Amino acid sequence: MSAPAALLPVAALLLNAFTWGVSWWPFRWLEGQGLHALWATSLVYALSVLVIVLWRPGAPGILLRSPRLWWLIAASGITNAAFNWAVTIGDVVRVVLLFYLMPVWAVLLARLLLGERLSAAAGLRVLLALLGALIVLWPGAQAGHGTPSTGPVSLGLSLADVLGIVGGFSFALNNVLLRREAAAPEEARALAMFGGGVLVSAVLASLLWASGRIGPPPAAALTWLPAAGLLALAFLLGNLALQYGAARLPANTTAAVMVAEVLFAAVSAVALGAGVVTWPLVLGGLLIVAASLLSAFQGSATIQTSPPPVGREASAGPP
Repeated sequence: MSAPAALLPVAALLLNAFTWGVSWWPFRWLEGQGLHALWATSLVYALSVLVIVLWRPGAPGILLRSPRLWWLIAASGITNAAFNWAVTIGDVVRVVLLFYLMPVWAVLLARLLLGERLSAAAGLRVLLALLGALIVLWPGAQAGHGTPSTGPVSLGLSLADVLGIVGGFSFALNNVLLRREAAAPEEARALAMFGGGVLVSAVLASLLWASGRIGPPPAAALTWLPAAGLLALAFLLGNLALQYGAARLPANTTAAVMVAEVLFAAVSAVALGAGVVTWPLVLGGLLIVAASLLSAFQGSATIQTSPPPVGREASAGPP
């Protein structure tokens, strides 16, 4: 593909990266209207499920007859619930960087579930990502988050930090499962992944509501319902853009371009006061991003670590 011809697919990928990079803002706005991020995630993905079922009415039946795909429901659901909740309550820059520890989890899960050997290149990616995470989480690495201590060193993990790490792990697991289930019909995989976003978020929100930790979903109102609908539409358009770009560019190029999500998230968060950038955070972030880029361009990598064609899921092919 010539350089001019590649501009449109790259622009499409950047549109998807931008959509996910700034998605924290509408989730926070909805939170301010009384709609917790978990309720919002369930609602937004329910609209996507409706579109899939209308597009492929046979998808629910295929999914019900494919128990192996049910693991995708859990992995996808945890990914979306954890990430959307984390960026709503935590420092967006920090959360996104911790989410991008996916090269670590992808290597380990590919070894456990796919039997892939741990190469020297994969080991380098793991070391870079872990060193970056250690710097990001080190006390005092973020203004207002942890302070230097003269006693035993401990990494002060907030709830948002834990959710970011869990989200990245489940994303990597989701990608490994997608690779294993590459032969499954596309519509069934899409329904499993979007359906997971609905079910896991709704169940978790219901449990937290029952325990009194969050409020119930607010009554439908014109103050927030149209915004939720626009957010669902933005995700669908972003996913279509990603499918367009990913189908026309090498997979490693797709993965590398999609790392721009980190940049979009960082710039928007700092500009709007939802994130703080310090030199340790920059250094740790560069190491984590470097691990992701190496994962994209090293031919031995087999797990895609960039936001994929369906929600926060990956395509079945290697990066």
